[in-house]
Amino acid sequence: MSGVVTLKINGQDIGAHDEESILQAALDNGIEIPTLCDLPGLSRIGACRLCLVEIAGNSNLVPACITPVQEDMVVTTDSERLQAYRRTIVELLFAEGNHVCSVCVSNGACELQDLAETLGIDHLRLPGLHPAREVDASHERFILDHNRCVLCTRCVRVCDEVEGAHTWDVTARGIESQIIADLNVAWGDSESCTGCNKCVQVCPTGALVDKGRSVGEMRRRREFLPYLTMMRKENGK
Repeated sequence: MSGVVTLKINGQDIGAHDEESILQAALDNGIEIPTLCDLPGLSRIGACRLCLVEIAGNSNLVPACITPVQEDMVVTTDSERLQAYRRTIVELLFAEGNHVCSVCVSNGACELQDLAETLGIDHLRLPGLHPAREVDASHERFILDHNRCVLCTRCVRVCDEVEGAHTWDVTARGIESQIIADLNVAWGDSESCTGCNKCVQVCPTGALVDKGRSVGEMRRRREFLPYLTMMRKENGK
């Protein structure tokens, strides 16, 4: 049986179920912690590391999304150290990809762009790698732009956990990692894709978009996800 624990987050006394993560406890109490990979309704994997927080008595930073709350835990979600880490992570994401906001269909509705603005990033201190990445426009309705992918794996998880198709996966390692459809076929040739649009709606950047969108026209509709997740749990799936 789950119980209730008390802890402090940024000096605020908080009660939370012992099965909850620090991130969930913080969000439930109006405390924002930045993240790119986390999305309510999907499993939490700690991929982006933007939700790192400090815990008193622990010299290491821990990801809030996968760290459970504990009794008398003292958590800090915003400090100079954390801000420096988060700025570095976001700069690395920009430097490792080809994120040109001014010509992106998700300009003005991009979570990576919002994070950069929140963290005060107006230029990169790191040299851009400018990788030669492909754009897969083989699907009749959608486009996959690897240049803008941040490997949050939201698409992988929503396709597997909610749609049940498991079209998407990740191949290779390190900087060579990328999202693939089925056994690395063009998206339009995928035999498992149902065309449900869920992966497009949960993407935080301009990596997965509707065809026919111009600069700044892409908007996401994510209200379906908590509902579908709830129905899945009620049906015992």
